[in-house]
Amino acid sequence: MPHHMHLHSHPFNLIKSGKQIIETRINDEKRRLLSIGDEIEFENRENPEEKLRVKIIDLIIKPTFSELYDTDTPEVFGGKDEEELMQIYKYYSPEEEKQHGVVGIRVKRI
Repeated sequence: MPHHMHLHSHPFNLIKSGKQIIETRINDEKRRLLSIGDEIEFENRENPEEKLRVKIIDLIIKPTFSELYDTDTPEVFGGKDEEELMQIYKYYSPEEEKQHGVVGIRVKRI
Protein backbone atom coordinates (compact mmCIF):
# COMPACT_ATOMS: atom_id res chain seq x y z
CA MET A 1 0.00 0.00 0.00
CA PRO A 2 1.58 3.32 -1.02
CA HIS A 3 1.91 6.34 1.24
CA HIS A 4 -0.25 9.30 0.18
CA MET A 5 0.88 12.93 0.02
CA HIS A 6 -0.52 16.08 -1.52
CA LEU A 7 1.47 18.48 -3.69
CA HIS A 8 0.67 21.84 -5.24
CA SER A 9 0.65 21.83 -9.05
CA HIS A 10 4.13 23.33 -9.51
CA PRO A 11 6.11 20.70 -7.54
CA PHE A 12 3.74 17.98 -8.78
CA ASN A 13 4.59 18.87 -12.38
CA LEU A 14 8.32 19.15 -11.61
CA ILE A 15 8.34 15.63 -10.14
CA LYS A 16 6.18 14.36 -13.01
CA SER A 17 8.67 15.78 -15.54
CA GLY A 18 11.66 14.33 -13.65
CA LYS A 19 13.18 17.76 -12.96
CA GLN A 20 12.58 17.57 -9.20
CA ILE A 21 13.81 14.33 -7.64
CA ILE A 22 13.86 15.29 -3.95
CA GLU A 23 10.67 16.29 -2.14
CA THR A 24 11.26 18.13 1.14
CA ARG A 25 9.08 17.76 4.21
CA ILE A 26 9.14 18.16 7.97
CA ASN A 27 10.25 14.82 9.44
CA ASP A 28 7.10 14.41 11.51
CA GLU A 29 5.46 11.18 12.66
CA LYS A 30 3.94 10.49 9.20
CA ARG A 31 7.29 10.93 7.40
CA ARG A 32 9.10 8.74 9.94
CA LEU A 33 7.04 5.83 8.61
CA LEU A 34 8.73 6.14 5.19
CA SER A 35 11.38 3.61 4.16
CA ILE A 36 13.62 3.24 1.16
CA GLY A 37 11.79 1.07 -1.37
CA ASP A 38 8.33 2.29 -0.32
CA GLU A 39 5.98 3.87 -2.83
CA ILE A 40 4.28 7.26 -2.53
CA GLU A 41 1.20 8.33 -4.43
CA PHE A 42 1.26 12.11 -4.85
CA GLU A 43 -2.05 13.86 -5.46
CA ASN A 44 -2.21 17.23 -7.16
CA ARG A 45 -3.95 19.62 -4.73
CA GLU A 46 -5.39 21.74 -7.55
CA ASN A 47 -6.50 18.72 -9.62
CA PRO A 48 -7.20 15.82 -7.20
CA GLU A 49 -7.86 13.35 -10.01
CA GLU A 50 -4.23 13.75 -11.11
CA LYS A 51 -1.99 11.32 -9.27
CA LEU A 52 1.64 10.30 -9.60
CA ARG A 53 3.37 7.24 -8.18
CA VAL A 54 7.02 7.21 -7.17
CA LYS A 55 9.43 4.91 -5.38
CA ILE A 56 11.60 6.16 -2.50
CA ILE A 57 15.26 5.59 -3.37
CA ASP A 58 16.81 7.57 -0.50
CA LEU A 59 15.88 9.50 2.65
CA ILE A 60 18.11 12.42 3.69
CA ILE A 61 17.45 13.45 7.28
CA LYS A 62 18.80 16.78 8.50
CA PRO A 63 18.06 19.21 11.36
CA THR A 64 17.21 22.16 9.04
CA PHE A 65 16.07 22.88 5.51
CA SER A 66 19.24 24.89 4.93
CA GLU A 67 21.41 21.87 5.81
CA LEU A 68 19.25 19.63 3.61
CA TYR A 69 19.53 21.99 0.64
CA ASP A 70 23.33 21.99 1.05
CA THR A 71 23.41 18.26 0.18
CA ASP A 72 22.70 18.75 -3.55
CA THR A 73 21.97 21.33 -6.26
CA PRO A 74 18.84 23.49 -5.94
CA GLU A 75 17.38 22.01 -9.14
CA VAL A 76 16.94 18.52 -7.68
CA PHE A 77 14.78 20.09 -4.93
CA GLY A 78 12.68 21.94 -7.52
CA GLY A 79 14.21 25.42 -7.28
CA LYS A 80 16.62 27.64 -9.14
CA ASP A 81 18.55 28.70 -6.02
CA GLU A 82 18.54 28.36 -2.23
CA GLU A 83 16.61 31.60 -1.82
CA GLU A 84 13.73 30.13 -3.82
CA LEU A 85 13.93 26.86 -1.88
CA MET A 86 13.72 28.69 1.44
CA GLN A 87 10.15 29.66 0.51
CA ILE A 88 9.41 26.33 2.26
CA TYR A 89 8.71 28.46 5.34
CA LYS A 90 5.40 29.41 3.72
CA TYR A 91 4.33 25.84 4.52
CA TYR A 92 6.31 24.97 7.65
CA SER A 93 7.25 27.07 10.65
CA PRO A 94 10.75 27.33 12.14
CA GLU A 95 9.22 25.79 15.29
CA GLU A 96 8.12 22.68 13.35
CA GLU A 97 11.57 22.47 11.78
CA LYS A 98 13.23 22.66 15.20
CA GLN A 99 10.85 20.13 16.75
CA HIS A 100 10.94 17.45 14.03
CA GLY A 101 13.90 18.11 11.76
CA VAL A 102 13.46 17.70 8.02
CA VAL A 103 13.65 14.96 5.42
CA GLY A 104 14.52 14.96 1.75
CA ILE A 105 12.68 12.16 -0.01
CA ARG A 106 14.63 11.16 -3.13
CA VAL A 107 12.18 9.57 -5.56
CA LYS A 108 12.03 7.84 -8.91
CA ARG A 109 8.88 7.72 -11.04
CA ILE A 110 7.41 4.28 -11.54
